[in-house]
Amino acid sequence: MLAGLARDGGLYLPAEWPQFSPAEIAALKGRPYGEVAFRVMQPFVGNAFDETTFRRLIAEAYATFDAPEVAPVKPLGDSGLHLLELFHGPTLAFKDVALQLLGLMLDQTLLRRGQHATIVGATSGDTGSAAIEAVRDRKSIDIFMLYPHGRVSEVQRRQMTTVLAPNVHNLAVSGTFDDCQDLAKACFNDLAFRDRHALTAVNSINFARVMAQIVYYFWAALRLGAPERPVAFAVPTGNFGNVYAGYAAKQMGLPIHHFVIGSNTNDILPRFFETGAMTMSAVVPTYSPSMDIQISSNFERLLFDLYGRDGKALADAMATFRSTGTLEVGGNALGGVRALFDAGRLDDEGTLAAIADCRNRFGETLDPHSAIGYAVAQQHRRDSSVPMVVLATAHPAKFPDAVQKATGERPRLPARLADLLERTERVEGLRNDIAALKELIEDRMGTTPQRARTHS
Repeated sequence: MLAGLARDGGLYLPAEWPQFSPAEIAALKGRPYGEVAFRVMQPFVGNAFDETTFRRLIAEAYATFDAPEVAPVKPLGDSGLHLLELFHGPTLAFKDVALQLLGLMLDQTLLRRGQHATIVGATSGDTGSAAIEAVRDRKSIDIFMLYPHGRVSEVQRRQMTTVLAPNVHNLAVSGTFDDCQDLAKACFNDLAFRDRHALTAVNSINFARVMAQIVYYFWAALRLGAPERPVAFAVPTGNFGNVYAGYAAKQMGLPIHHFVIGSNTNDILPRFFETGAMTMSAVVPTYSPSMDIQISSNFERLLFDLYGRDGKALADAMATFRSTGTLEVGGNALGGVRALFDAGRLDDEGTLAAIADCRNRFGETLDPHSAIGYAVAQQHRRDSSVPMVVLATAHPAKFPDAVQKATGERPRLPARLADLLERTERVEGLRNDIAALKELIEDRMGTTPQRARTHS
């Protein structure tokens, strides 16, 4: 949790997955979200937190959510489709489900050890605001959040830049999300810099965040008849972290029939599942900016299994991908993932049509990312008798322009955020240059954490 990225540049994974028997899954039926969360995550946590402390942190994290059940599951008429609403947290996006907890876990650990950490993160829109909200004003943590200038929605940007806490540093990078992600990784790969500032990560390269996202797959499946009945999931995703958490839930014993991955025009994931080759192309701005990505960092975790859990073979393949822009896997490995994953794509016009369709048919207003999940769920549904859960990943008011184009109505922010567009912003521009980023962090942090809190 504290390291985020492994020191050799790889991603952490469990050596083996905890196993839940059908009886153990059935025992969670009817339990509140916090109890399901504790049971699902406890095997990963081990003795890092005692039971009383871990239960308290879970309770505190989800007390910030507007919905008492944390993640409501709503049927869409009698279509067999269901929405899993993951946007009831403080920043109106699914990232809150993991980051509200991760922020508390980090703070608890650092205070116990008398340590300070520096978060360096990249965001395509939602991770940034959720991470900032989770650690704002904490004396044990400074956070530097990089986002692509002009490539997030105004609401997404303001949810980051209007947090004026002294430990929050927002950086608008001249480039794409992939550029931001590369800058963040470069900081971690400079081990002297990493150690000097005790760097940690809160995006989904940090396995603790994936761990917290596994929970809502168990939660939704239990609501729809698991373990006696399998469930399918449609997941809009760019960085592959959200759907990878579902893959983890399946490895742990949850009866998941299959996954449908939803992508926008930046369709590197659908192209991989169709061809067995991952090939980079230019990032195209869309109405669903959180998925405007060409390098899905969490996909390495799935590839690890496809490469027979051979870390060196995967490292070599990823190095080739970085240098040539292409990675190919063999037919046997591809057959295994195609048995579990389907993938589809929607352009901007299709996204608007999907928002309008869901509104007209079921009276539910979706944001552009969730709308892509809704559309591909119907395109790739394998068995109509199996409930299909569409992950609703963001509140529609985070993307009001697209929703208004599709429905003719501008969605409103909740009352607690009603004045967001009038709040003062604080942000710095940054060129796409690792030396410039390191210099800025050194300037903010100085040589000790204490200076950072007076200098910010």
